[in-house]
Amino acid sequence: MARAVRFERYGGIEELRVVEVPTPTAGPGQVVVEVVVAGTNPGEAKVREGMFAERWPATFPSGQGSDFAGRIAEVGAGVENFQVGDEVLGWTDERAAQTTHVAAPAGQVTPKPAGLSWEIAGGLWVAGTTAVGATRAVGVKAGETVAVSGAAGGVGSIAVQLLRRAGVRVIGIASAGTHDWLRSFGVIPVAYGDGLIDRIRAAAPDGIDAFVDTYGFGYVELALELGIPVDRIDTIRDWDAAAKYGVQVDGNAAGSSVEALAELAASAAAGELEIPIAAVYPLDKVQEAYRELEQQHTHGKIVLRP
Repeated sequence: MARAVRFERYGGIEELRVVEVPTPTAGPGQVVVEVVVAGTNPGEAKVREGMFAERWPATFPSGQGSDFAGRIAEVGAGVENFQVGDEVLGWTDERAAQTTHVAAPAGQVTPKPAGLSWEIAGGLWVAGTTAVGATRAVGVKAGETVAVSGAAGGVGSIAVQLLRRAGVRVIGIASAGTHDWLRSFGVIPVAYGDGLIDRIRAAAPDGIDAFVDTYGFGYVELALELGIPVDRIDTIRDWDAAAKYGVQVDGNAAGSSVEALAELAASAAAGELEIPIAAVYPLDKVQEAYRELEQQHTHGKIVLRP
């Protein structure tokens, strides 16, 4: 038997349980991975709460989690590029990553570079490919200035580095405790809160060319107040504002591919991309992990170790 996170109905953190489930088997074109680390992501909490029931309805009992890293435990028919024991990272579209064993299409896993930690590998897909999609969406060019909200969070911390590598001047909106980390990558940190728009204008007197919103809660309106065109604003959180104003919503779906994941993993393993890990929780402490995640003040990723 495997162990997996489950919830039986929409609701709060208290609905999360770790229960025994049948160990999955590998169908044609699939692999089964014995999970070493699984990621957590803010959107999963919203799904559990029922906020996305119309967009992404849950079937109960529901599992949870998308990104994972581990070792191949079984190879299905037709899979020739992996064998039992291979170390891999990847994702599942079945809300099933937070478990001891997960089945996934072989095309959704990639070899884990030897120099990449399990913690980074297991939480890389959602945050990494979301950052890729969001930064691509605003069409940046070297020399431009881009503001990023939630700049030290799971997605934002990767987005600011991708933008800097593209030769972009980055204004990072984040809590004061993360400002030194942002400065180490050449990001200009700005504290959120009252007076934010004035601080952004002071940091970028020549104006902001584009805005990547990884946080939500009014940042689309702030970007518009800064005079940024709607086609150069991307939000991964505030779909209501996107629908109202016509800004972009590219994120994980737009940036997701096994090639993009492999490239991110290689960059992280080579030390070219820093992926902060905020906390590591055992699977049994999944409620505590999401309690910290939902405070939205973490610097980097929160991951689970089965």
